[in-house]
Amino acid sequence: MISQYRVQLQTLVLVIFVVHPSRPVCVDVPSETEAVLGKPMRLTCISCMKREEVKAKTRVDWYYMPKEADKNITSERTHIYRYEDSNPVDLEGPFQGRLKWNGSQDLQDVSILIQNVSYNDSGLYECTVLREFEFGFFTPSFSKTKNIMLNVKEKATDDTTAIYSEIMMYVLLVFLTFWLLVEMVYCYRKISKSDEQAQDTATNYLAIPSEQKDNPAAPVTE
Repeated sequence: MISQYRVQLQTLVLVIFVVHPSRPVCVDVPSETEAVLGKPMRLTCISCMKREEVKAKTRVDWYYMPKEADKNITSERTHIYRYEDSNPVDLEGPFQGRLKWNGSQDLQDVSILIQNVSYNDSGLYECTVLREFEFGFFTPSFSKTKNIMLNVKEKATDDTTAIYSEIMMYVLLVFLTFWLLVEMVYCYRKISKSDEQAQDTATNYLAIPSEQKDNPAAPVTE
């Protein structure tokens, strides 16, 4: 009895260490690059951590460089947003009051949201993520930079993929409806034919005694 109790206890401990709560998977996805005039625009910046259990101090900086007509001219980089120690800071400049933090709590998604987009918002946005990991006396750092070229348009561009998908959806719907009607007609005709065959069989079965009554068997003579 004691050995069985020990086995159950060891199994329970093993399950506790092996089975752990599931964690969301971090996937680095590209950001949208076309914004609509007057609408909000999300600038997506993902920085996945390979080991989420390691504590890290994260700082996020967003910079902006306006779009110049002459590509040979280098624009000055403007610091527009900073996130550090769970404190978002909307810096002074052309974006002040229009930027909003749109990242995740674990700071793997460090995106921001631009409200009321204007034509002057077109340009290059730079997302810089700096992490300092805590390993006792050793504090290694990691940095990542992501560039997003944003274009502002008056109206949203029609997505050809969405249009083709919608057309294929309607074509498939019409085909399935037609196939369902054909199957219904086929089943109806098959059931009707089966009923006719059953009725003919029953009629023939009932007709046999009447024929025997009309034609009685001849008496047997010696």
